[in-house]
Amino acid sequence: MQFYRTPDECFHHLVEFPFEPHYLQIDDGHGGELRMHYVDEGPKNAPIIFCVHGQPVWSYSFRKMIPPLVAAGYRVIVPDIIGFGRSDKPINPLDYTFAAHVEWMHDFVRRLSLTGINLVCQDWGGPITLRLVAADPDRFARVVVSNTGLADGRGISLAMAPKLRQLLAQTPVLNTEDCDNAMREGLGERGGFQDQARNAAAGSDNRPPFMYWIQHCAKSDDFNPGAMMRRWLMHCTDEQQAGYAAPFPVETAKQGARRFPSLIPLFPDDVEVPANRQAWEALRQFEKPFLTAFSEEDSGNMDQQFQAEVPGAAGQKHVRFSSAMHYTQDDVAQEFAEVVLAFITDNP
Repeated sequence: MQFYRTPDECFHHLVEFPFEPHYLQIDDGHGGELRMHYVDEGPKNAPIIFCVHGQPVWSYSFRKMIPPLVAAGYRVIVPDIIGFGRSDKPINPLDYTFAAHVEWMHDFVRRLSLTGINLVCQDWGGPITLRLVAADPDRFARVVVSNTGLADGRGISLAMAPKLRQLLAQTPVLNTEDCDNAMREGLGERGGFQDQARNAAAGSDNRPPFMYWIQHCAKSDDFNPGAMMRRWLMHCTDEQQAGYAAPFPVETAKQGARRFPSLIPLFPDDVEVPANRQAWEALRQFEKPFLTAFSEEDSGNMDQQFQAEVPGAAGQKHVRFSSAMHYTQDDVAQEFAEVVLAFITDNP
């Protein structure tokens, strides 16, 4: 598998990120290996908090949560998903599949022999690691999910799929500003993608706003992770924007970030729907502590779905952050860290 490796000098002047890099070789699934980067802070024999980021960010997004978690006595491990951060980035977009991301992360966890994991996952960190929780539950002690979900096409009939795929294909490719504005206009529809998709299939004039993001990431010449993060964080300085942009100095480096939105199995005929439905069956048997920590600004109702369907979520102190947008680990890092620590303490 051919890959791009972001030069080390791209990371020399990061603000708020004093952590030493660690690397692990994992199986690429095609007879070769990929190098995966991770932050590893705190005592090696301490209980593990395992933080997994989403798109289009990297371990940098957890930089403000790591110190308070380590100060509380934990070993904090934050990997860069393949295609992001300091991890290798396959050049061929088709090398990025949902199943490949799951297996890459599973190989990472196995090779580090991680057990007793306290998982904290956000955005795409959720779908990937929740598949691991379902497949390998004995490795996990507790789970915290934030502004994420595990799409399985539910609520959308097979008959709707062709029309919705056609609607996606006809969705215009917008620049960063226009894409952001189009998505924000849909935030008021709390039902999330399923309700929006059903309305669109029934003849609504409005397409699900997430379709703009899929098209922007896949096709826009204006795709710029740093610029988008500047718009999607409550506060973002020039230096922080540069930190988010650091892994992507050339177009070749962006293939994983561009590909991610297209991999979400939004429609019931998607190839990953059976695996996600199987994962949901396992999660419905998961009785270990499970917490939702979403933000009020994030659309959808996935936190309610987790609370209703995962037994371990019953009776937990679920939260919705009032002063965060999508990236809770950056917007409310200290508050989020306190929530995680309290959750662990409350569930010995």
